[in-house]
Amino acid sequence: MDDRQTAVDLFNSVWTLIRREDRSPDEDAEMIHAAHASVHHWSKAGTRTNLARGEWQVSRVYAVLGRGEPALWHGRRCLALCEAEGLADWDLAYAHEAVARALAVSGDQAGAREAAAAAAAVPIAADEDRALVQCDLATLPLG
Repeated sequence: MDDRQTAVDLFNSVWTLIRREDRSPDEDAEMIHAAHASVHHWSKAGTRTNLARGEWQVSRVYAVLGRGEPALWHGRRCLALCEAEGLADWDLAYAHEAVARALAVSGDQAGAREAAAAAAAVPIAADEDRALVQCDLATLPLG
């Protein structure tokens, strides 16, 4: 199997694990490892957009697990990749969402609100994509 297909398969397997509410500790570890492996394979065979999206997913995994520091590191990396590559629209909004979620998990409610506002302010062309971002922003743990 090539790097691109491996990256896709790993990315999709992480989503399956994220959606499970009854993950075991071993599945939590699998989710972390698969997310990192996906980014690794994207770095070999994907675009900078794929890499940014992979970093977003790693950030989400850590946020789901309540691990703020690595969630924030990967969220900021996603945002930096978007800014460096001129990625806008959905990708930029989700980069800000990752930072907001990581800050919220870390207990920085003010920072999380600021990052969430930045995400909400990003112009998104497609109505469906805008709705997805708004739905995810609504799930932020903003006390």
